[in-house]
Amino acid sequence: MERERQEKKTNTEAYLTGIFTGHTKGFGFVTSEETDDDIYICAEDVHGAMHQDLVQVRLKPLQEGRRREGTIIKVLTRGTFKLVGLYQESKNFGFVVPDNGRYTRDIFVPKEYSRGAVNGHKVVVELTDYGTEAKSPEGRVLEILGHITDPGTDILSIVKEYDLPVEFPEKVMNQAERVSDRISEADKQGRMDLCQVQMVTIDGEDAKDLDDAVSLHMEGENYILGVHIADVANYVQERSALDKEALKRGTSVYLVDRVIPMLPRKLSNGICSLNEGEERLALSCIMTIDKKGTVTDHVIVETVICVNRRMTYTSVKKILDGDEKETEKYMEQVPMLRLMQALSKVLREKRGKRGSIDFDFPETKIKLDENGHPVEILPYERNAATKIIEDFMLIANETVAEDCFWQQMPFLYRTHEKPDPDRMKKLITFLGNFGYTLRMKDREVHPKEVQKLLVKLEGTPQEALIDRLTLRSMKQAKYTTECRGHFGLAAKYYCHFTSPIRRYPDLQIHRIIKDSIRGRLAEGKILHYQKLLEEVAVQSSERERTAADVERETIRLKKAEYMGRHLDEEFEGVISGITPWGIYVELSNTVEGLVRAASLQGDYFEYNESTYEMVGTHTKKTWKLGQKVRIRVTGTDLAARTIDFEMAESQEE
Repeated sequence: MERERQEKKTNTEAYLTGIFTGHTKGFGFVTSEETDDDIYICAEDVHGAMHQDLVQVRLKPLQEGRRREGTIIKVLTRGTFKLVGLYQESKNFGFVVPDNGRYTRDIFVPKEYSRGAVNGHKVVVELTDYGTEAKSPEGRVLEILGHITDPGTDILSIVKEYDLPVEFPEKVMNQAERVSDRISEADKQGRMDLCQVQMVTIDGEDAKDLDDAVSLHMEGENYILGVHIADVANYVQERSALDKEALKRGTSVYLVDRVIPMLPRKLSNGICSLNEGEERLALSCIMTIDKKGTVTDHVIVETVICVNRRMTYTSVKKILDGDEKETEKYMEQVPMLRLMQALSKVLREKRGKRGSIDFDFPETKIKLDENGHPVEILPYERNAATKIIEDFMLIANETVAEDCFWQQMPFLYRTHEKPDPDRMKKLITFLGNFGYTLRMKDREVHPKEVQKLLVKLEGTPQEALIDRLTLRSMKQAKYTTECRGHFGLAAKYYCHFTSPIRRYPDLQIHRIIKDSIRGRLAEGKILHYQKLLEEVAVQSSERERTAADVERETIRLKKAEYMGRHLDEEFEGVISGITPWGIYVELSNTVEGLVRAASLQGDYFEYNESTYEMVGTHTKKTWKLGQKVRIRVTGTDLAARTIDFEMAESQEE
């Protein structure tokens, strides 16, 4: 309808407003709620607009077979106020080259506003004048992050680019310092004492904020699983300075060289962390689970716990694999760990039967030296130990969500909505090119159909690409106040309950549950939470997305830096994607680089869209998805965080 409405205006001027997204080459696109299609803006028609500005666009006449184009005629609201970039010094002034290539113009900085910055300093610059087409934008240096060669400056630049808060305000730190390091007898009043129950924490070697412990034993033929979560809400009171800062941050951010915590370390690594041998306050979900993996009974209760052993995924995997030395070291815990492995398998099979989707993408583990330079990049694979904790946290989150739903409590759910039918139709068309199908009924896809597809793809050349495209065809999970279910898990009820040290939604629902347990969820309190939770859902979802973006960009940066020290070296890889501009190749260490189409030797190669292949016009030589190849590293771009490959000569022959 929108396109038809606009087409009728081809002989008259049509206008709309939207957000401008810049491109490194100067052109850009405007996204508007007034039309489904993005409006292309060529470089000559940008007229001084900057990335993220709200602009008014005059549409150009629609030409048959081409996308809609427009001209920016007015910037309505500026979308950028600060930028991070490299300072370059001249005699009487300086200028800042933005790190983000979407900002294509350098920022002029008068000498008196440079704060003493010199060549090579990474800085945060505040824009004081946005300039014109003929005049550069101007700014003043707010902060010098360090020299480009200083350890950690590269990561800090990305952190500042996304405007993540790093240091805690003094008021927040003062509040954290006043929290006691020990649990008093008064703290224990009214709580179930589980200090004699055998339990462990299982985390990565480097983890210091341990917010979940697990216990397991048998009663008859039933498993009694305890998931014990740090009672952070006991120390972070609603509307306190600590609470306001935690909501502002939304989540802890885990970067390759640092953690930016949601709460001060005095809490996250101290009294809130379930450290071995220390009494801690917890909120426990204790479930009775039958042999089929069904939760037949449960209780959610405030507890006092004492973790017997702090274990790592590595140790637990060794024990489950039969390592004698590790088994002897943790002899007391071994029977419980074996039982955990058995229950984990039962829970995973039950989820599988209902259609839970399991995208098993290898994560990246990057080892840095003392100066922050990457020395090794490894795929961080899930194993039996990581799956045990994953399965136990999932069943606890489901159980808590269902309990609170039926109690009709105001609540924060973790929602993953059904995929958009049109996007799934496009995916189905794409799958048809490779002989795969995905069944839709009444414009809906059941998660079990997606699960079946992923099983069929296992071990095929197309697996990596189709897995990624399938994931991108789905909606992003988010926090909502309504229980809409979780498509990916094929779950009717789901929430985030298990990580209140590092996620704000978990902390928020702990407060609600504790009020319910203590009989304090009266009408006034319910109204209070109902009013509050919409804001929490939106803020938490936004902060989660920002954290994921920052984490991804720091990994890309370190991968580019690492491969920059391997120029002209050859590696084995697998073709993971093919586009009109080139072939993406992924190495065994998860590094991905681009072999540009123009660099392919021996023929002129064209992209075949229907088969996702690169085909030589004369020789008919074909590059295919999943094909094993040998590449040479030809270049890296730290600013763009990209890596360039070329096919090795021996392979070309």
